[in-house]
Amino acid sequence: MADGRPRVVVTGMGVVAPLGIGLDEFWANAAEGKSGVGRMTLADPEGYPCQVAGECLDFDYTQYMDRKDGRRMARFSQIAVAASKMALEHAGIDLDALSEADRERFGVIMGNGGGGLQHDQEAVRTMDDRGGMKVDPFYVSKRLGNMAGGNVAIQFGLMGYNNTVTTACAAGTQAIGDAVEILRRGAADIMLAGGAEAGICELGLAGFSSMRALSTGYNDTPERASRPFDRDRDGFAPGEGAGMLILETLEHARARGAEPLAEIAGYGVGADAAYLVAPAENGAGAARAMRLAMADAGVNPEEIDAVSAHATSTDVGDRAETEALKSVFGDHAKKLHISAMKSQIGHLLGGAGGVEMVSVVQSLRTGIVTPTLNLDNPSDGCDLDYVPHTSREANPRIILKDSFGFGGQNAVLVVRRFEG
Repeated sequence: MADGRPRVVVTGMGVVAPLGIGLDEFWANAAEGKSGVGRMTLADPEGYPCQVAGECLDFDYTQYMDRKDGRRMARFSQIAVAASKMALEHAGIDLDALSEADRERFGVIMGNGGGGLQHDQEAVRTMDDRGGMKVDPFYVSKRLGNMAGGNVAIQFGLMGYNNTVTTACAAGTQAIGDAVEILRRGAADIMLAGGAEAGICELGLAGFSSMRALSTGYNDTPERASRPFDRDRDGFAPGEGAGMLILETLEHARARGAEPLAEIAGYGVGADAAYLVAPAENGAGAARAMRLAMADAGVNPEEIDAVSAHATSTDVGDRAETEALKSVFGDHAKKLHISAMKSQIGHLLGGAGGVEMVSVVQSLRTGIVTPTLNLDNPSDGCDLDYVPHTSREANPRIILKDSFGFGGQNAVLVVRRFEG
């Protein structure tokens, strides 16, 4: 870059998502406008108002790791390891050829919101039924939120910078942004970053149902439940999945003959400092993070072609995000192609940003912007171009990816088509 910082590029991706396991299946279904939301099976929804979820139904951890190792992991760690293995292979990284010095410069940053939530549920039931000494001896190591990143490092022998970002629904995006900063400051040569979440269980269902945050009116038509920006939305559809990216400096990528898939040009993060579970009025905090990310990338608002929206399908969130976009982009907001991936996969919480970033990179590579499903009647104030119903050949050059989390967390990335 002109400011002397190293450029950071994406050279590999892996994904486990309700739309498919692996990049090819995921992207084919995403571009075709399919929905991965269905009847909930990973938890018994009987008696709860929400009975739909975006689940990775075909996931089999034994395809990606030793069976014994996998049994000692929570599901969110299993899918993180699987997506990471895919990303490593996609990037053409031969782990056997890495020296110890290489491994010490190879880091991991994982985004996660809830850890192994279902293991809390199981442990308490075991204590009540059989006593505390019968609790799974791997309960703690399954439960802890940092164990996805820890398991990834252990499975692949990655000894560099390791961290877990737990900023709720912003975590996956923030993990990727933090990895960019690690590379820029020279603390690593290559990073594996993204997000993973797998918390579909009765405890999570109970908690979000009590908050009245989940969709309840589409149990008979699950594919219609996640409907960002639509007048008839009634909450988010819970989901699970992982998206992992290989990031490296352009110099490092060129030295090993890797093909850059996209460039992460800018990163902005900040806090609303307002409410626990609602965004600041008018999306002021989100707007600040967007401006920071564009300033970091050295681009003007008019240069942004598309937005991968956070878009959870809640009234207050969708309105605040739209207001933030109008505030930042002014008249140009009407020209943006705004895509809501959660309409296809549900809300993956800490894993959302990782999976959505895979989609962003694929949009830059293919020219296709994925749709916002179920946008039949845009609600008041939601009057931008949200790419309704079907994918669009938009050929974007620069995409802004935003994510927002409980606690007022805002994380935004600016991603550019790689151009030499």
